[in-house]
Amino acid sequence: MDDQTMSEHTPWMRRALEEAEKGIGLTSPNPCVGSVIVKDGVELGAGWHHRAGQPHAEREALADLLAKHGPEAARGATIYVTLEPCSTTGKTPPCTQGIIDAGISRVVYGAVDPNPDHAGAADLLLQGLGIDVISGIEREACERILRPFAKRVTTGLPWVLAKTAMSLDGRITRPPGEGQWLTGPAARNEVQKIRGEADAIIVGGRTVRIDNPRLTIRGPHFREEKEQPWRVVITQDAKQTLPEDCHLLSDEYAHRTVVYQDKEPEEILRDLAAQGCNCVMLECGGRLMRRFAELDLIDEYAIFYAPIITGGEDFGFGAGGHLPASRQLEEISVKQLEQDVLIRGIAKRKIR
Repeated sequence: MDDQTMSEHTPWMRRALEEAEKGIGLTSPNPCVGSVIVKDGVELGAGWHHRAGQPHAEREALADLLAKHGPEAARGATIYVTLEPCSTTGKTPPCTQGIIDAGISRVVYGAVDPNPDHAGAADLLLQGLGIDVISGIEREACERILRPFAKRVTTGLPWVLAKTAMSLDGRITRPPGEGQWLTGPAARNEVQKIRGEADAIIVGGRTVRIDNPRLTIRGPHFREEKEQPWRVVITQDAKQTLPEDCHLLSDEYAHRTVVYQDKEPEEILRDLAAQGCNCVMLECGGRLMRRFAELDLIDEYAIFYAPIITGGEDFGFGAGGHLPASRQLEEISVKQLEQDVLIRGIAKRKIR
């Protein structure tokens, strides 16, 4: 692909990525996808996939164009899509047919469909009808936003995001009588934002008994179009039942709580993926967090550090023993949140 082609199409694909980002955390089991339609250097329509069962991004963009400019405006236009257009019928009709019917003359997409049964199918269909197809524009950025979906459809496991907050000495608890929180309001608000990316949140039974968490998205980061994440409790001790009056079993979202007993982490993750969860978030205690790390099941880490030395009882990733290998992160971001710091990064390994 020559530099002129890249310079012509890159800005519009980045615009499509802006649309795709609106769907993060909303679309499972489908991917986040954005689309824009352009003609003579002017944007005519834009759209993003809102949730499973609703129109895909291409059809949202076509509907936007139709409302603003009428049906004839699409003829001879270029449509930009972050993901290869679907060519099969599911809960919604294939987007390739909508593109064909609208008279679009060129399709530019970023990432190939990660599902091997569908990859490349759109190219053959569209090119066979004389529609120009260009792929790979901003491919890496488009693939990044697709990672949770891609992992689920290729491995049967969801993307696992481990979130924890700890003191500078690596503890997740404070001495008795000092209160529960390590981090301040800004960091806790950021947690609500991160929860918005997840389809399920996992904790251990001990965390439920001690902290009685709600594990809901609250405040300005709660979006009406998103269901509250599944609250998943993993417990190994049948003798220590969960309190019947705990929030997870008694609040208005009790129907969104699932309890697993005596099951291995990977088995639980596969079950959640089978239920359509693309992204699962860990908010568990150190021992269970360590178990997921030992099994190399964590794809991304979001670690909040509070400027405090607590000497508390519990460590962020458990105490004693050794991991099979060090966990190095890449694509690292660092964010200051008042007195606290968030370090976020991807586990440096191939998705298996």
